[in-house]
Amino acid sequence: MEKIKMTTPLVEMDGDEMTRVLWRMIKDMLILPFVDLKTAYYDLGLVERDRTNDQVTIDSAEATKKYGVAVKCATITPNVARMSEYNLKEMWKSPNGTIRSILDGTIFRAPIIVDCIKPAIPRWRKPITIARHAYGDVYKGVELRTEEPGTAELIFTGTSGKNVKQTVQKLTGPAVLQGIHNTEQSIEGFARSCFNYAVDTKQDLWFSTKDTISKVYDGAFKEIFEKVYADYADEFKRLNIEYFYTLIDDAVHRVIRSEGGYIWACKNYDGDVMSDMVSTVFGSLSLMTSVLVSPDGKYEFEAAHGTVTRHYYRYLEGEIPSTNPVATIFAWSGALKKRGELDENRQLTNFGHSLEQACLETLSDGIMTKDLADMAEGLTPVIANTEVFIKAIAERLNSILHSG
Repeated sequence: MEKIKMTTPLVEMDGDEMTRVLWRMIKDMLILPFVDLKTAYYDLGLVERDRTNDQVTIDSAEATKKYGVAVKCATITPNVARMSEYNLKEMWKSPNGTIRSILDGTIFRAPIIVDCIKPAIPRWRKPITIARHAYGDVYKGVELRTEEPGTAELIFTGTSGKNVKQTVQKLTGPAVLQGIHNTEQSIEGFARSCFNYAVDTKQDLWFSTKDTISKVYDGAFKEIFEKVYADYADEFKRLNIEYFYTLIDDAVHRVIRSEGGYIWACKNYDGDVMSDMVSTVFGSLSLMTSVLVSPDGKYEFEAAHGTVTRHYYRYLEGEIPSTNPVATIFAWSGALKKRGELDENRQLTNFGHSLEQACLETLSDGIMTKDLADMAEGLTPVIANTEVFIKAIAERLNSILHSG
């Protein structure tokens, strides 16, 4: 069959280690045989980030603002050990953090539901989507460790010359200090992204903070969400969906006892933690979609997991390990569907759906990587290495496309 044409490129952000290997396999076996792929390619591998002084990460984010849709491979955020291993100039920041800051986006993470993998919480019958604010809090925090008694102060100097000072604590000995911030613009963008996503997916939206304790910082989140909701209240009523605010501890209680099927909006740190909880209950991070959405409608799709270092070193020794590529496949399918939707390219959108269908049907047939086989119920799984698993998906995809 003739390859599906594209009119606008995807921004393609390559990555590191085993996920970089998966990236190439997925393109070669699942996409390039069927799609005349057009991408604006950026190598976000650690070597290239170091060579360009991380400019390549900034360039990829700016390209996403230009083209509107990106797909990203998992990347290394270097620590001290990586500094030595890769002989880096400096300990570069997380590419995800840089991209999120430039796009001012919200991360939406939802589990990929596989029939043979049952949630660890039986009540959860429907997916729970975590909407994580991707700016500020501890991820933009400034930290200090002191060695003597003294006074810690919070000081703001306005451009007008106005000076505001508040005592944080009078310290009687060594201490640790942290300063965090957010902006009203980013919080409002977070709110609009969440309300837009709820409308697009026709799901209830829950939001939670701890404004009873953090009356100013968390209180601002609650206040801004309520203000922005006024712009969406009529649409929510028309769609028969609900916006619901509660404290974070009450939200946890309600979530555990719910059946799922809604979006749970969280501040940056809360969302980081809760998305891992949700993914673990439904399976693992390798069975979770992740998309960064900016307030003005730019999209960056990625896998929520890391670069699978342990498998990579086995791969370098000549082994093809049983590494799970599902989340990376769904990053590609999500990006292709969105690109097709924005370009009114129905063939491309349908291909993205078919790719996901082929992946899920292959798993339902019991062909899966070892991590999924260990969780599967109600069938006798056939454990496949990564290459065999992707080939099985390709065969199923080919059958689906030709039958259509």
